Amino acid sequence: MAQLDTLDLIVLVALLIGTAAYFTKGTYWGIPKDPYAASFSHANGSKAGKTRNILEKMEESEKNAVVFYGSQTGTAEDYASRLAKEGSSRFGLKTMVADLEDYDYENLDTFPEDKLAMFVLATYGEGEPTDNAVDFYEFITGEDVSFSGGGGTDSRPLSSLKFVAFGLGNNTYEHYQALVRRVDAALIKLGAERISAAGEGDDGAGTMEEDFLAWKEPMWAELAAKMNLEEREAVYEPVFGITEREDLSADTNEVYLGEPNKSHLEGTSKGPYNSHNPYIAPIVESREVFTVKGRNCLHMEIDVSGSNLTYQTGDHIAVWPTNAGKEVDRFLNTLGLSDRRHRVISVKGLDSTARVPFPTPTTYDAATRYHMEICGPVSRQFVASLATFAPDEASKKEMTRLGEDKDYFREKVSNQYLNIAQVLERISDSKWTNVPFSIMIESIQKLQPRYYSISSSSLVQKTKISITAVVEEIRVPGSKPNIVKGVTTNYLLALKQKQHGEPDPDPHGLTYAITGPRNKYDGCHVPVHVRHSNFKLPSDPSKPIIMVGPGSGVAPFRGFIQERAAQAKAGEKVGKTILFYGCRKPSEDFLYKDEWEMFKQDMGDSFELFTAFSRETEQKVYVQQRLSEQGALVDELLQQKANFYVCGDASNMAREVSIMLGQIISSRRGLSAEKGEELVKSMRSSNQYQEDVWS
Repeated sequence: MAQLDTLDLIVLVALLIGTAAYFTKGTYWGIPKDPYAASFSHANGSKAGKTRNILEKMEESEKNAVVFYGSQTGTAEDYASRLAKEGSSRFGLKTMVADLEDYDYENLDTFPEDKLAMFVLATYGEGEPTDNAVDFYEFITGEDVSFSGGGGTDSRPLSSLKFVAFGLGNNTYEHYQALVRRVDAALIKLGAERISAAGEGDDGAGTMEEDFLAWKEPMWAELAAKMNLEEREAVYEPVFGITEREDLSADTNEVYLGEPNKSHLEGTSKGPYNSHNPYIAPIVESREVFTVKGRNCLHMEIDVSGSNLTYQTGDHIAVWPTNAGKEVDRFLNTLGLSDRRHRVISVKGLDSTARVPFPTPTTYDAATRYHMEICGPVSRQFVASLATFAPDEASKKEMTRLGEDKDYFREKVSNQYLNIAQVLERISDSKWTNVPFSIMIESIQKLQPRYYSISSSSLVQKTKISITAVVEEIRVPGSKPNIVKGVTTNYLLALKQKQHGEPDPDPHGLTYAITGPRNKYDGCHVPVHVRHSNFKLPSDPSKPIIMVGPGSGVAPFRGFIQERAAQAKAGEKVGKTILFYGCRKPSEDFLYKDEWEMFKQDMGDSFELFTAFSRETEQKVYVQQRLSEQGALVDELLQQKANFYVCGDASNMAREVSIMLGQIISSRRGLSAEKGEELVKSMRSSNQYQEDVWS
């Protein structure tokens, strides 16, 4: 037998290790996936990575109900937390909240009959699961799904699983509530018992909160009857314990003053940069692209060189905002915390499954400024829960009425776009000192990154990402604080003003801690990460494309055309590239007017721009009308398999463009209106029709 030399031994050992890794799936040495592990140092509460077995976790923490969530922006997670809290306080359920990506699902066939699973699922994009729900969705809806007991679909392996489900969606999207409907159907097909009809909250109609409240009451009644639960008077039971630390000050090195994780705290930030770990990126250029006073649209260039952050044309960049100082002051003052704003606090989960939403120890100011969505919409349920902590009986009565009367709540709160501090200060001039800070942490959503379509080409600007953002404001007729200002876009405007020499920027009367915690963002830096998108150019640049993008919806198409212009300049064959762009007036808000002319020089007849100006003449003109006028060209390109793209407002523009396209196809090809609609749906299914839209 031939002797093994050193190289043979190395190869043999590597093969053995690889084989073991495959069959054990890294059980013995793999690092469990914990979305907070890289983010929070010494975070209190459970570490989901300790076990990926949900039944084992429920057993060791003595839980009999789990609320799973699939969330992209934090809203579904918020509803999941609310369900868990209500199940515990009203019915004595021992609940826990679980991120779908933290657990495996093969053992759901052994889910005990006396336990309950709840699913709160948001539909993202074009009927897609949220990032954290992808693995679960693909598993539970798969054709060859297999569980630990070996049972497949025909054997009804989930017959012991009792569940309820609530979906979050937007009816302006083609695949409204796709995720919850598909998961609901899959669970039933696998034998699971649905206790109550799945609920559906509609963000597009602005009824998400009321849809949730209308669904949960009959759901709880059916659940109580099925599982013999007794309702009791709901009493606030804190999820988190708050301890003021006399041994620490805000200057102490271990205290988080807004840093998202330990490496940022210690000044040793490193990648990978993602939704739990932002890169503090320099803004290398910022400018105003509107030419009219009173309205702002920002163009910014973000430098990501040296970060290993990469993007592809059509992706999104996430900006991590901070709250405006005015709103931070209002919030802390309303709660009577102004004098203690820099007092150090530790936040600890009082239950082993509770996860603190930000790193501690921190301060009241830092938690409010960097981590809590204090300017977000207020729910009736939240207002009702604060009634018991009112400073006087009159305030308690008013809070109770707001919580119980949805029409009154809509008139006084929702229609006025009030945040929680504004609600409290309108009801009483007294400080709300009885409100536990813990209930604010539990009830106010975590401050979320805002996503913007990248307006540059990765081929042209590999390490520099462009943002195009309209500075948002909502004018509320008859309301005292009658202008509601966008959290992130005004923050970006402050950064732009700072970069252009303004020593103390205060856009629209707002100030921001733009140098960041401990001045770590000084020199005009902003925390960012990149989210990859399916909104992509065809891989073959000779394929024709049609783009519809009014207003800031033109952002990704600037990147698309920038890329095709560079390809044409390099001698590549570029297909017909058509852009339908709309704005109010060419003299006010015509974005990138000079650049389109420059791209035209590079691309020649391959590029055509059709404009629609809604305020230029008495007759308002929109992009869908221009689309109709160019119906012959549009249909000709579609028959050449052109990709069709829409970016912008989902509720009106995108829907009308879709309808118009169906009409163009049917009229040009002599087909029925129904057949035209069918062909548009077919284009969507094959990814020939792509949308990047918002409401």
